[in-house]
Amino acid sequence: MSARNVYLFVFDTMADWETSFAAAGISNPRDQKSPDRYRLITVGAARKPVVTMSGLRVVPDITLSDIETNHAAMLILPGGETWETHANMAAIDVARSFFIKCIPVAAICGATFALARAGMLDDHHHTSNSRDYLIASGYRGEKFYCDIPAIADEGVITASGLNPLEFAREIFKTLDLYTPSALAAWYSLHKFGSATRYQQLANCAA
Repeated sequence: MSARNVYLFVFDTMADWETSFAAAGISNPRDQKSPDRYRLITVGAARKPVVTMSGLRVVPDITLSDIETNHAAMLILPGGETWETHANMAAIDVARSFFIKCIPVAAICGATFALARAGMLDDHHHTSNSRDYLIASGYRGEKFYCDIPAIADEGVITASGLNPLEFAREIFKTLDLYTPSALAAWYSLHKFGSATRYQQLANCAA
């Protein structure tokens, strides 16, 4: 069976660290339930290089117009400095097409603001940097706001910009990337610096 595509939108000023845990987990077959089930593809508004907030130069694999929803497993939208100014609207149009087709969309930090403004959080439990931050978008989903690090609701994943690890965990759950024990080991390692659960997994596999 061919791999399904997880699209990571890249753009100038993107907060690259917000999706680093998710990207690394998807790309690394270690401990995955079905290695090579997913393929991470970077996608930009154009094929020209973008410069992230960390100063990294990234050349997108494809453009937004090249996305094939038939092979799509998820669209990931990082935060960045341009979402509030109505930039990246082509990416939001793609997110809306994913939303309509019930293909998961994951957004963190400023990208949640853009989803809210587009009406995609009006009927889903969600989170962001703060409730007031999203209210400024003019959206109508305030009653569904949850003051937690990250949440997934019917294929819509959102997270505060302060919680990239929890964001990745919700992405992995939605993709069914790891067994529950492997996911717990991964989270424990990166959140608390504890390798105990990894050692337990290795012992079980031996």
